[in-house]
Amino acid sequence: MESLPDAAVLATRLKNTLIQYHSIEDDKWRVAKKMKDVTIWRKPSEEFNGYLFKAQGVIDDVVNNIIDHIRPGPCRLDWDSLMTSLDILEHFEENCCVMRYTTAGQLWNIISPREFVDFSYTVGYKEGLLSCGISLDWSEKRPEFVRGYNHPCGWFCVPLRDNPNRSLLTGYIQTDLRGMIPQSAVDTAMASTLINFYGDLQKALQKA
Repeated sequence: MESLPDAAVLATRLKNTLIQYHSIEDDKWRVAKKMKDVTIWRKPSEEFNGYLFKAQGVIDDVVNNIIDHIRPGPCRLDWDSLMTSLDILEHFEENCCVMRYTTAGQLWNIISPREFVDFSYTVGYKEGLLSCGISLDWSEKRPEFVRGYNHPCGWFCVPLRDNPNRSLLTGYIQTDLRGMIPQSAVDTAMASTLINFYGDLQKALQKA
């Protein structure tokens, strides 16, 4: 039996870390990729030898619908083109769980499929929501996947002041894919993956 974290302690620490990222001054970030509706920035991570990415864009929907599509659950698999499976391993309470998910290969399979086991927590933030996560050192591994590790990451979603039917979605992602991959390949893939995430999410919400 895996030893599960103290959910309340981990959730509080995780939320505080994400709020700290959300208050990092603009001049500390460098633009990694910019599209019409979405900008991706990056800065060196303090958690590992890679980057903390920040993504921001406006989504045409209300906060609850957006976060329901992002947090662990059946919605996520329907639209997230990178995710190939998602299982909830443990429920703590309605907004708190441990999930295992797998991702497809990327960059013409230079980055092979990955598996992650994450603690996930969704909580109110200002007039919106924060859905955040961090990987756990889960001992049960599947040989066909490289086990990746998500350092503290999450999505802030708040309604636009002038139009509450549209929302500002801001994400912080720092994923250690592990395995034998050049860091530059990871960084290239990450910026493109985040741009695609916004496009796929918007399309899914328009269909819903």
